[in-house]
Amino acid sequence: MPTLRPLPSGVPVTPSSSVTADPVAPGVDSPSTAAPLSVSTPSLTLARGQPADPQKFKVTVGPSTIDGQGAFAGEAIPARRKIGEMRGEFVDMAEARRRARQAEKTSGRIFMVAISDKRAVDATHATDPLRFANHSCQPNMVLKVQQGRVAFYALRDIAEGEELTARYGETHHAGRLTCRCGAPGCQGRL
Repeated sequence: MPTLRPLPSGVPVTPSSSVTADPVAPGVDSPSTAAPLSVSTPSLTLARGQPADPQKFKVTVGPSTIDGQGAFAGEAIPARRKIGEMRGEFVDMAEARRRARQAEKTSGRIFMVAISDKRAVDATHATDPLRFANHSCQPNMVLKVQQGRVAFYALRDIAEGEELTARYGETHHAGRLTCRCGAPGCQGRL
């Protein structure tokens, strides 16, 4: 998986900030059948006209002790398995930065992931529960960009009810936001 690139002066994946991904977890395979999504067709469609569900495991959304709403495992998830994806609208980087600044001023929640130097996925209006994944300095999943798709994989076995977290990496906050993950050895700032 290519690592997510920070949006110059801002933007990425969770409710409170921008995201870049950690390097791929050893042994996490990239699916070779993933196809890029398009702006006009935000999801794959099955033969009977039903959108393909990118979620491989049940994920729920609820109040988080880290920040606002969080994504939670609705069932046990084995290590190294794909949990699901976060879909949204493809936008160019200038528009992504503009939307991130606006979201920060209004709601304080940014649901954006840079997928290349030129494009980002804005999941503000998506229904995928993984858009609520909060940052942790000791995450239980890794965010990967694969052929323009934003996917999450379990780094270890995850228990039912456990909050699903990813390491954001560099964010548009540039160290100005206090990290509230509570993990031992927390980096302290995002």
